[in-house]
Order: sequence, then structure tokens, then C-alpha cells
Amino acid sequence: MTDRSNQQGDQRAAIKDPDEWVTGDEPPTAAQESYLSTLAREADTELPADLTKAEASKRIDELQAETGRGQ
Repeated sequence: MTDRSNQQGDQRAAIKDPDEWVTGDEPPTAAQESYLSTLAREADTELPADLTKAEASKRIDELQAETGRGQ
């Protein structure tokens, strides 16, 4: 039998701060760009054109909090 509480703890430990990502300086993924576009439209805000993958991740978190998505 699998101990689910142990797996959940391991998943949280695997989540890194975007500032620590090895690929954080790369351009955002297509999925990040698409989701950011949706969130920005809902929040009625503009996005900078030159975000990195790490910056996009942080901005997604901010816009999710602002729009109520992702809760």
C-alpha cells in the first residue's frame, strides 16, 4: 500500500523557487505565454514582452491571486 501523505510531502519539497530554476532565464514556454495572456486579459493588465520563464511563473502566481484563478 502507498503512503499518500509521504508522497504529498515529497511533491512539495520538489517545488523550487523560480529564481533557482536552471532554465529560469530561458523564454517562457508556449503554455506559460498562453495562460499569461488569458490572465492578463482577465485582470485588464499589460505584460512585458521580454519575460523569462521564471518571471512568467511569478507573474502567473500574481495574476492568479488577482483574478481568483488557480485556487
